[in-house]
Amino acid sequence: MKAIVIRSRLELVETELPTPEPQAGQVRLRMAYGGICGSDLHYYHEGANGAYVVREPLVPGHELSGTVDLDPSGELAPGTPVTIHPATFGTPEPGIEDRPHLWPNGAYLGSASTWPHTQGGLSEFVVVGNHMVRTLPGTLPLRRAALAEPLAVALHAIAIADGVKDKRVLVSGSGAIGLLTASAALSAGAVEVVTTDVLPGPLQRARDLGVHGTVQVGVDEIPAGYFDVVLECTAVPAAITAALTATRRAGTVVLVGIPADEPRGVNLAPLVSRELQLRGTLHFKDEIDQAVQLLATNPALEQVVTHEYPADQAVEAFTTAADSNLSGKVLLSLWT
Repeated sequence: MKAIVIRSRLELVETELPTPEPQAGQVRLRMAYGGICGSDLHYYHEGANGAYVVREPLVPGHELSGTVDLDPSGELAPGTPVTIHPATFGTPEPGIEDRPHLWPNGAYLGSASTWPHTQGGLSEFVVVGNHMVRTLPGTLPLRRAALAEPLAVALHAIAIADGVKDKRVLVSGSGAIGLLTASAALSAGAVEVVTTDVLPGPLQRARDLGVHGTVQVGVDEIPAGYFDVVLECTAVPAAITAALTATRRAGTVVLVGIPADEPRGVNLAPLVSRELQLRGTLHFKDEIDQAVQLLATNPALEQVVTHEYPADQAVEAFTTAADSNLSGKVLLSLWT
């Protein structure tokens, strides 16, 4: 089968790999679309995503949609449209039994966090556990369904914030995750949603999605002490400081973006003086099911996709995805 492989920093190639055979409890899928995520960009541009270094050829990709190719159990017919929950949950741990996405020893498609690496889905076929497969409603096309994984990340962040209904929400950063987070907040009943970014392109895309306001960092002022909930999607230290400053007394800040694993300067004075709640969020538990339903009923979310490339133009696609002023979500169409 054909696959896109990252061999090392700035070395991304299309190659031939053996077509995988599903075992009991597994399903083979024919991939249709794959979204390029920030972690994929790190693996390509830096040869690592934080502490996770590419030590063997890695097939990236965990934002996926496709169709069933072979289900040995016979439960899913060939051609059934699906998306994938990309996590394999690890070892249950006392105190977090209800949060399997946090269990140690888990894995995620397209990740160098495990050895051997957990290969992703930017390939012609992929084999996954049948519990990872989510069938799609008839109103959800495969192209839009590739947004299910990042939208689930946004929905989980909102859950970590204890919801946003009737609340004033600031989304810090208007890249693809920020745009989906803002859209999810609007759908969840936020009374006001404002997004920020340093670049005009992402802010225009946010306005096109229907946010109530935008703030261009360095040009406009972010209202201090105004927002009930801030969803910080950049992981930039200055943006985290600004998020704390923007939050009202006893408000909540959720860190959606994944910061580098190193000491960085953040002003924590507002956290104490306003008794703020600062929370982290990682991936998601089962919010992908909610994401599928939201995508099926809200075609406007597909506006987050700004570019689509064929698989044989993967290098160009990764280059475009790295330009956040030019692009929102960049998709690859995978040999279908």
